[in-house]
Amino acid sequence: MTTTRSPISTQGPARRRADMAVLGGVRPPLAALPVLLALVAGLTVFAVGSDAERGVPEAVLSSQQHIAEDGAVALQGSVDQSVTDLRAAAADFAGSKSVPADGMLTRLDRTYRKWRGTAVVDLATGRLLASQGEAVPLGKVNLRGLPANPPPRLVRDDSGVTRLLAFATLSQGGRQELLVASQSLKPPGISVGRNHTLDVVDRDGSTLASAGPGSGTDRAKALAGTAAREAQGKAPSDTAAAGGFDGPSGSLVGAADGNARTAVGYASVARGPATKESPSSSLGLTVVTTVRTERHGAGTGDLRLALLAAAVLLTLAAGVTVALHMMVQRPVLRLRRDAQRIGSGDLTTPVRVPRFGEPARVGTALEALRLQLRGRGGPSQETVAQPPAKGRVLLGTGKGRRRLGLRTVLVVCAFALLAWPASMLLTLAGTLPRPAAVVPRLISDDQRQRTQTTADRVRRGINDGYADLAHLATVVGASRSEEAGKALERSLEQHGRYRSLYVVDGAGRILARAGDEPRTPKKARIRPGVMQTNTSGTEPVLAAVAAQQVKGASAKSQHRYVVGEFKVQYLAGILSRPGLGSVWLVDSAHRVIASNKGFVAFGRVSDGRLRAQLKAVRNTKGSAELLLGWRDPAVAAVAPFNDKRGVASALRWSVASIRPVFWIGLPEYEAQRRIMLVGLLGVTTGALCLGWLHLVVVRPLREVARGAEALAAGDRRTVLYPRHHDEVGSLARSLELIRQRLPRTNTQPASGSPDGAPTASPSLSGPGPRS
Repeated sequence: MTTTRSPISTQGPARRRADMAVLGGVRPPLAALPVLLALVAGLTVFAVGSDAERGVPEAVLSSQQHIAEDGAVALQGSVDQSVTDLRAAAADFAGSKSVPADGMLTRLDRTYRKWRGTAVVDLATGRLLASQGEAVPLGKVNLRGLPANPPPRLVRDDSGVTRLLAFATLSQGGRQELLVASQSLKPPGISVGRNHTLDVVDRDGSTLASAGPGSGTDRAKALAGTAAREAQGKAPSDTAAAGGFDGPSGSLVGAADGNARTAVGYASVARGPATKESPSSSLGLTVVTTVRTERHGAGTGDLRLALLAAAVLLTLAAGVTVALHMMVQRPVLRLRRDAQRIGSGDLTTPVRVPRFGEPARVGTALEALRLQLRGRGGPSQETVAQPPAKGRVLLGTGKGRRRLGLRTVLVVCAFALLAWPASMLLTLAGTLPRPAAVVPRLISDDQRQRTQTTADRVRRGINDGYADLAHLATVVGASRSEEAGKALERSLEQHGRYRSLYVVDGAGRILARAGDEPRTPKKARIRPGVMQTNTSGTEPVLAAVAAQQVKGASAKSQHRYVVGEFKVQYLAGILSRPGLGSVWLVDSAHRVIASNKGFVAFGRVSDGRLRAQLKAVRNTKGSAELLLGWRDPAVAAVAPFNDKRGVASALRWSVASIRPVFWIGLPEYEAQRRIMLVGLLGVTTGALCLGWLHLVVVRPLREVARGAEALAAGDRRTVLYPRHHDEVGSLARSLELIRQRLPRTNTQPASGSPDGAPTASPSLSGPGPRS
């Protein structure tokens, strides 16, 4: 009868033992455990024992930086929009019949009311053809040799006030003309509050415009100049990669004045290297915000707690390491040596059977196998349960022996190590500060101001879109369909806020179209203004309608209407500001129109407290802020469209924002996050090392124990394969060598093979035991 062959040969046992290198095994996890826990203990002393913040809290500094970024974004958008509108108007004038200079300025003033003064200049002679509004300081600019559509410039008029000049060239009637518009440099729609100062500084550090208390003083100008010089040559902000501000920005702390400090935030009006240049990039402007705050001198570290926690962790690490060494590593290494000795033919020395778990089972089986090889025992259950030589007592024999093993040891060690992070978290819960006592009033004020700024930017964006349509209506009102379509395509390309543009007649029928399919009902297409045309569906529709009367047309067709439907992505892009938290744009019934997070159209704001705050400010002017609760404290603000200027105020929309307090950079919460960090590192270290030990030692050792017991009970056919090149694998290999040395027997084994298949008991003859 054919016998089962093993892949392991019985020739040259000493040479084969040398060939099988021990890789991994029980030593690496037991060596890594105390080392890693010692590192966690050192980190505990550093993280918990040191102060998280002294002086001005990081939350205040980052808030000032974000306010300056908001101001830079608003100023940049205002300058770029002004230049774009002027150039678009010049292109429309150049494409139409000859329009007198006075007529061009009148149409510009009727459509756009953002410029303080406008003028038309003949480029060939430099003669002023027409002007309206405030006198444009043309004498400060050399008008000869200007390129087409020159970039905007900063000039000072005779009174010393700085003005921004935007230019656009056009050809009309065979004459080259230059449109010039003048405006101020104040960032539009930026709420600075009662304690903030906002300055616009040029690249030389000179203050061009300022607002707020203390503006214009030598101290404020010096701080603004220092911030502007620091911004020069600085890399883009940290939030640029995440879609935040893409220009240089930062913060600094002014000199101490008693118990007060001055927090400064700055942001340059410049595009980052990854984005396209804009007209405002070459101006070298920097927006600087300053605020005076009390010095935060209270320490947040606890050195005694840190030293006590580190000592407890080191004690646990030493105890667990010793326990695992005594109950896992040393028994496994002894069994490996005994198994190699028996496998090589040395049967004189009895096996030192461990006292617990799987090592005890393997040791008992090895001793039984040694006796079988010497001819003093047979393959039976009694042999397996036979006490070892020299009167050693086995603990855990019989069925009860299998219930407790090395897995129990690992579980006990895991609970011992988990006690340390659990105590750290309990300490964290005991030191949890009251949010109302931790969050400075300045943080809630900044949240309210930034939310108001965001609401104003949305409102201004809608108003600017309506102004574009009003100007477009004067161009395409009496044009043919082909010409109107080209004008619509040009406007759609220049402005990224629309999803579709189209011209309709008095009955709402589309005469020319550009962009996506229209979704505004016919009745709404002939109502001038801005309106929300749906309250349900997959996407909100915001439409702006501008009317233009056509001279000489019949009564039914004397009006043309230009309809523009806004992109929801355009509105959501305005809401995306770093450091503001979750922001929602809601309509008059508090249905969600857009958000900087994922949202469901016309759904509800996810936070119930913020929904209640929205209802509370329904019929009031101004805004609300500071939603602090014990479960999930947060700073929140609501800003409705309160400004009655422009058509967007008729929407009665609001902007709501909420920001969790725990993730604001406050010293007390910084200390809590450090405690959480070291606790999580302790849990991770213990789970990693104990899980490693279970996977590479305990679980393979249980399989080896089952195979050794089956071999001692008479199973001579099941081959014992080493799973890893480590101590347990070497033990399995030695047992396989012992199996090859044992004689075949007719005794039925007490259990099946490790894989669950029944084993046969053929009558095979084999070599006798070797001494």
